[in-house]
Amino acid sequence: MFIDQVEILVKAGGGGNGCTSFRREKHVPRGGPNGGDGGKGGSVFLYSDSAVATLLDFANRAQWNACRGGDGMGKNMSGKNGDDLIIHVPLGTVVYDLDRKLVIKDMDLPAQTICVAHGGRGGKGNKRFATAVNQTPYIAEDGKPGGHRHLKLELKLIADIGLVGLPNAGKSTLLSRISAARPKIAPYPFTTLQPNLGIVELTDYRRFVAADIPGLIEGSHKGEGLGHDFLRHIERTRIIVHLVDVAAADGSDAIQNYHTIRQELAKYSPVLAEKTEIVVVSKMDLDADGKKLDEFQKNLGREVTAISSVTGRGLKELTELLWREIQKTQTQPKKTDSPPMTNPPHLSD
Repeated sequence: MFIDQVEILVKAGGGGNGCTSFRREKHVPRGGPNGGDGGKGGSVFLYSDSAVATLLDFANRAQWNACRGGDGMGKNMSGKNGDDLIIHVPLGTVVYDLDRKLVIKDMDLPAQTICVAHGGRGGKGNKRFATAVNQTPYIAEDGKPGGHRHLKLELKLIADIGLVGLPNAGKSTLLSRISAARPKIAPYPFTTLQPNLGIVELTDYRRFVAADIPGLIEGSHKGEGLGHDFLRHIERTRIIVHLVDVAAADGSDAIQNYHTIRQELAKYSPVLAEKTEIVVVSKMDLDADGKKLDEFQKNLGREVTAISSVTGRGLKELTELLWREIQKTQTQPKKTDSPPMTNPPHLSD
């Protein structure tokens, strides 16, 4: 199951209470106070882990709690600090604070760590309150409560290439031919119900990551079909590979289909419309004489790449082209439409 959005409540541990105690030993008159401090509560951290693929672990667990600090004891013994809670999230997770309506962190790099709830401070024991005037204080502090936060975790896949197009344009078949990914392939629309990632291996130890995005339809940016749920995953890709079937079984116009997808990308996010796009005409085994390809390319007014995932035509040329385009974008920052990030230095409540 692919889970890419969850809401959770994280709660740090409260601090332990301070202790009220006095030293009572034989032959030690006027021992005085010796109550220890309470331990600090555990904090809650998020850690971006490249080994985690989805937010599935959060689907049936809405609350995550760190440990409370131990109470202070006599003989000046402080309570044990509560253990921190480290929550592993997938690479590419955007962390939102729902109560404050802000973005805490976009965890798009491996091994990033952020504290989302600070543990409570432990209370002071009565020894801390001894003075020359009050040498036997009978007071001690209670521990402070830990911070808590209502979070939304939203996963945006990190891939170099995003495959987009109408349902049954051949995206899943292409991904299965150029990588070791094995997405579901069938001759009916909406075969792909969740994004699939594949690593494309080239010669000389070159590789890049491609993502197959579930088929888009007209109105996807408004939530129609499956596209609205997964359009966010295209935001992180460097290059969009737009697959067009010029020999569609339903007889639809290839140019109109192309512009339908382009309009949906632009309406969802202007950033998507500005990304580098490579137009690929798929299923060329169904256009043996190439007449439909020529007509499409003429009407489009730009060069396209023709492939057949069934026969293998053009696949090597396509992967090499994608590699060259990726190299051109390596020095450019990835553009996304995520809100400006706010990372307050103190995130406890």
